[in-house]
Amino acid sequence: MPTPDDGARHQGHGLRRDLDLLEALASPEAQRAGELGVVRLAQLTGREKSQVSRALKALAEEGVVERDPDTLGYRLGWRLFSLVARTVEDRLVRTAEPVLRELSAELEETSHLCVLRDQEVLTLLSVSGHSFRAHDWEGRGVPAHCTSAGRVLLLDATPDDLYIRFAGAEEPALPDLFLKIQEARRTGYARVLEEFEPGLAGVSAPIRDFRGRVIAAVNISAPTERLGESLEAAGRETAKAAARISAHLGWESHPAAHLT
Repeated sequence: MPTPDDGARHQGHGLRRDLDLLEALASPEAQRAGELGVVRLAQLTGREKSQVSRALKALAEEGVVERDPDTLGYRLGWRLFSLVARTVEDRLVRTAEPVLRELSAELEETSHLCVLRDQEVLTLLSVSGHSFRAHDWEGRGVPAHCTSAGRVLLLDATPDDLYIRFAGAEEPALPDLFLKIQEARRTGYARVLEEFEPGLAGVSAPIRDFRGRVIAAVNISAPTERLGESLEAAGRETAKAAARISAHLGWESHPAAHLT
């Protein structure tokens, strides 16, 4: 007679088999091809084709995987990416806050944690060296092309990526923007002096995930009269802070000469 423990073990085996399928769909082979078929997934997981087909159908119904109606191949689905995105953003904020607090105390300026949203930079978190939290910028979007945060958030973009992202909008001078992004890549941080707003200066540095992809930026913005003459020094400190957050997220890199 089946016992509750038997049912729990059966559910556990089923979950592990589903995770094996998701791991296969996240593999380099699947990423290169854009999808994998049932036969190949059965080979990779060592399961019967009919079992894999039934499991994928159930996962597709929940939005965890998606099936291409033309090729019948499978790829990871919208629901899984949505869950991961929310988890990553929450971890990012929790990881960044103590580092931003130290940076703000050192520079005596408010620091910001920013992410890219379409053509804008969105501030997720602002921390003051005095009150720890400064809410004026949180949730506010600003143009990406004329801000230091936007330029480091676009570090991974190619000229074609920029054209696609800014198409249909009041386009910035994309060749000039790409040159400024290249400069930020060389120095490890971007700086802006009164480009976004008269009287305002800013520096930003990229935060990378475990794959090395830019997922966020640390930003310091302040009146030009306070920050303008120390942009380079503030940029170096901001880059060090961003590197610390990146390390907490699993990114391993060799310190560059300009950060030592």
